[in-house]
Amino acid sequence: MELNDFYSDRKFCAHCNRYVPYLMSLERSYCADCGQEVRLFSESDWKHFHDKIQERKPKGGRPRKGQNKKTA
Repeated sequence: MELNDFYSDRKFCAHCNRYVPYLMSLERSYCADCGQEVRLFSESDWKHFHDKIQERKPKGGRPRKGQNKKTA
């Protein structure tokens, strides 16, 4: 089992165009290499992540009749 730790954690730096180690303040995170602000995902990774989340969301609407009934 691999544990995530501070030294292996990475965020995406648009300036460096790669996932980099970062320095974190209370409100923002900054690239440890160039000092620019970083974000959690690259644009393409964010789109992929968002699409996967949308697939898992319930479609909405009313539950089917009898779906939640308990049998004695």
